[in-house]
Amino acid sequence: MTAPTAPEPGPGSTPPAPPVPLAALLAHPDLGLRLLAGPGDVPLHWVHTSEMADPYPYLLGGELLMTAGVQLTDPAHYVGRVVEAGAAALAFGVTPVYDTVPAGLVEACARHGLPLVEVPPRTPFTAVARALWRLMAEARLYELRRVTEAQQSLATAAARPAPVPAVLGALASRLAGRAVLFAPDGTESVAAGREVPAEAARALRELAGVLGPRPGGPASASGDGGGLRLAAYALGGGDGLTLGVATDRRGPGDHTIAGVAVVLLSLLTAPHRGADVTVRDASLVRLLLGAPPAEVARSLGPGPWTVVHARGGDGTPFAATSLAAALGTALVDAGGDTPGVEGGTTGIGGGTTGVEGRTTGVGGGTPGIGGSTAGIGGGAAGVGAGADQRLGLDPAVGGDARPSPVRLLLPASVEVTAQPGWTLGAGAPVGAEELAAGDAQAARALRRAEATRTALVRHRAGGFAALVDREEAAAYAAGLLAPLTEPLAETLRVWLSLHGSWDRTAAALDIHRNTVRQRITRCTALLDRDLDDPDVRMELWFALKSR
Repeated sequence: MTAPTAPEPGPGSTPPAPPVPLAALLAHPDLGLRLLAGPGDVPLHWVHTSEMADPYPYLLGGELLMTAGVQLTDPAHYVGRVVEAGAAALAFGVTPVYDTVPAGLVEACARHGLPLVEVPPRTPFTAVARALWRLMAEARLYELRRVTEAQQSLATAAARPAPVPAVLGALASRLAGRAVLFAPDGTESVAAGREVPAEAARALRELAGVLGPRPGGPASASGDGGGLRLAAYALGGGDGLTLGVATDRRGPGDHTIAGVAVVLLSLLTAPHRGADVTVRDASLVRLLLGAPPAEVARSLGPGPWTVVHARGGDGTPFAATSLAAALGTALVDAGGDTPGVEGGTTGIGGGTTGVEGRTTGVGGGTPGIGGSTAGIGGGAAGVGAGADQRLGLDPAVGGDARPSPVRLLLPASVEVTAQPGWTLGAGAPVGAEELAAGDAQAARALRRAEATRTALVRHRAGGFAALVDREEAAAYAAGLLAPLTEPLAETLRVWLSLHGSWDRTAAALDIHRNTVRQRITRCTALLDRDLDDPDVRMELWFALKSR
C-alpha cells in the first residue's frame, strides 16, 4: 500500500472537469493534427500559447503548450525546460516561421518522451483551444450528470428499510467497486459490491486504521493496494466508524459521490440523534419566545464555545453538514445565497490565466490580469464578476456577491483543524454571553485566511491594541476614518494587511488591481496623509482595527 494521502478537492464547486486525453484531440477531424513524437494518451488539463524563448515561468503543468517557434534557437534546451515545467504535450504550428517542424525539436521530444503535435497551417491555435474546451465541457457535463444520478440513488437507498447496507450497495454500484463500513476495531461491519483481492482488502483495512477515532485526526485518506485505488473516510458520528472504498480507477466525481455517502452514513449511524435534535428544537423555541441567547446557549452545553466561519466545500447540498461532521459538531448554519448550493458556480475546467498578453486559458472562470487575458468557457464566477474586473469596474457598488459563510459552533474542548477544500476562520473560546464577539472574531479571521490564502486562521488577541481603551480608540478611529466610505476603508485595511501589495489585495477583494490603485489614491487624498510613511500606516492600521 502506498503512503496514505488526503484526497485533493477539486478547483471548483462540484467535481472538477476531467482531463482530456491527447488522443481525443488528435482524433478531431477538422484540426488535422499529427503526432510526431511521444505517447498519444497523455491527459491535457488546459492549453497555453507562448512564443517566449523560455516558457517555464508561465507554465503550471499538465497543459498543451502551443508555439510557432518564433524564438526557438536551441530545441534541446527548450524541450528540457518544457518537460521540467511539467507540460503534458507540445504543439508546433508550421508557417510562417518554419515550413516544417524542426528535426532537432522532434528528436528532443522523442528523447524526453514529450508528445509533439504538428499543427497544420490551416488550423489556427484558437481552433485547437476551442476544440479542447468543448471536449472538457462535454466531459464535465457527463461527470455532473453522473454525480447527480449517484446522489439521487444514494438518497433513495437511505430511505429503504435497511438503509446502511442499501447506501453501501448503491455506492459500490455507482463507483463499480467495493464499499466497506469498518467498526472502530477495524473489522468489517457491513460490506457491499464485488469481492477484491486479499491484498487490497488488507490494504483498505490498514488505510481505514490510519484515520481512527482520534480527535483532530485526518477525515480522509487515499492510497493504492492490490492493484486498486483505495480511499477511506471517517464518519461524523463520533463512534470511530470508517467508510472504505476500493475501485479500479478514481474519477473526478468519485470523491464527491463518496462524500454524499459519508454524510448519509454518519446520519444513519449517529447515536442518540433524536435526543440531540430535541434539545436543539427546544432551544430554538425558547429563543423565539424571548429567552436570552446566553441562557439558550447554556442549554446546548456548558461552554465555552468556539465560533468558526468557513467558505469552500465541493458545492453539494451536503458540504456544510459534512464539514460539521468532520469538525465534530451538529450546530451549523449552512449559509449560502443559493438554496442547496454552497459557493456558487465556477468556470468549466478550472482554467488558469496567462501572464503573457497573448495567452488564453481554456475552461476557466478566472479573469485575466490587466484585462489582457481571459478564461474561455467560464461559469458564473468567470462571466459575472470576472467581466466587471476586466473592465476595471468596481463591484463594491453592488455589494459582496459571494454567498454567506458557513458558521459553526464548537465546544472549546474540540480542536479546530484545517479541512480539505475549505478556508476556515476561528474565534477565541468565549462564554455564552460573548458569542456575538466570537462570531465577529471568526468573521475577521476568515477574511485574513482568504487574504493570505491560508486554510485556517485563528483569532489573535492581545498585543499593543489591548493596552488602549476600546471606546477611546473607537472614537478616535471614527474621526480619523470619517472621510472614507466603507469600500474605501475595507480596501485600505486589506491593502495594509498585505503590506501594500496591489495584486494580492485585488485577489483578496476579488476586484481589479487598477481598482485597488484608484481606491488607495482616493484614500490618500481624503485623509491627506502620506501612505508611504510607516508611522501613518501604523496609525491607520490601529484605527481600522479599532472601528
